[in-house]
Amino acid sequence: MQTTAPLESLPCADGRWQPLRLAPDLCRADVRVAADQAACIVVDHGQVVWVGPEAALPACHAHLPRHDGQRRLATPGLIDCHTHLVYGGQRADEFAARLAGASYEQIARAGGGILASVRATRAASEDELLAQALPRLRQLLAEGVCAIEIKSGYGLALAHERKQLRVARRLGRLCGVTVQSTFLGAHALPPEFAGRSQAYIDQVCDRMLPALAAEGLVDAVDVFCERIAFSLAETQQVFQAAQRLGLRVKLHAEQLSNMEGAALAARHGALSCDHLEHLSDRGIAAMRAAGTVGVLLPGAFYTLRDIQRPPIDALRAAGVPLAVATDHNPGSSPCLSLLLMANMACTLFHLTVAEALAGITCHAARALGLQDSLGLIASGRPANFVLWQLDAAAELAYWLGQRPPCRIVRQGRIAA
Repeated sequence: MQTTAPLESLPCADGRWQPLRLAPDLCRADVRVAADQAACIVVDHGQVVWVGPEAALPACHAHLPRHDGQRRLATPGLIDCHTHLVYGGQRADEFAARLAGASYEQIARAGGGILASVRATRAASEDELLAQALPRLRQLLAEGVCAIEIKSGYGLALAHERKQLRVARRLGRLCGVTVQSTFLGAHALPPEFAGRSQAYIDQVCDRMLPALAAEGLVDAVDVFCERIAFSLAETQQVFQAAQRLGLRVKLHAEQLSNMEGAALAARHGALSCDHLEHLSDRGIAAMRAAGTVGVLLPGAFYTLRDIQRPPIDALRAAGVPLAVATDHNPGSSPCLSLLLMANMACTLFHLTVAEALAGITCHAARALGLQDSLGLIASGRPANFVLWQLDAAAELAYWLGQRPPCRIVRQGRIAA
């Protein structure tokens, strides 16, 4: 079945899913399930209502239809908590330029980078953007993704930011997937505001964000705080505007330099700080105190051939939860495999397999503020889980270039 079929056309997942094997640490069972025991997940009206050993299935659920789990490995639905999925065009020429020695900053300052995608996105209609984004989303969904964040930030004007966010909402409805839309109007300075950064930030805060929030298009607000983007003071202005509207914030933080943006974001209760290659001890302490998630983006690290790794040991020691995401975008991370990012998080950033799997499930849910409904298999939560034809959970971060066969239950429906 097509993973892009409308939610209403997908078969209901209600019934007893058994026998299964539960991935350790990713399922909060009502009754403890030993590794050698067959497990059962009961779904009723799209909600998980019981999880436990197959042999202990309560009699009140015995009449429900049985779905053969074939002893597959069950994990929560995967969550891609940082993407720029909706945009026009592509930037393969910049990939070639970087191979020839140009840096990300040099390309951006020459009018490429984000502004190249801005031009292509502005030139595309809403329907054209939808048609371009659908195949990208389809690839992620086929790999077990059940929730995804989609940022704007390639419009940089009200009409075009609206266009991106409307496409994000349409993708969620069309594909039966949870989509969190993030307003990233402060992504770069548009050409019509060249040399007038403060005037643009005023436009973002006073006109764009209030209008888009009033239309129900914004779940959270992000800023690119960096030397080639926006200052700490400008970032704080955007955060204050978001919080006046009751919106949560997050930040592209410390990717190219240490701006101390993570500490600022944490003071504003940020859901997450993302990238973090140049994160300071001060930033780590602030994130720990605020409960802010660190989102690791190894695809950008790899594509930009960076050598400065995020301070994983210090983040781990501080107990900062670590999520992992694709950062799918046309310039620095043209990746459409969250499982590949889990592998890269292990190989490039030295995460353990358990940390990487938590990073694409429960910690990714927390980075979106969805930890009470997504990221774990547990009674009382919406039915979002994946059954994998694998021997061990470690294989999810082990295979390269191979999509493990899976069966997906998304939003209480059998998606594949």
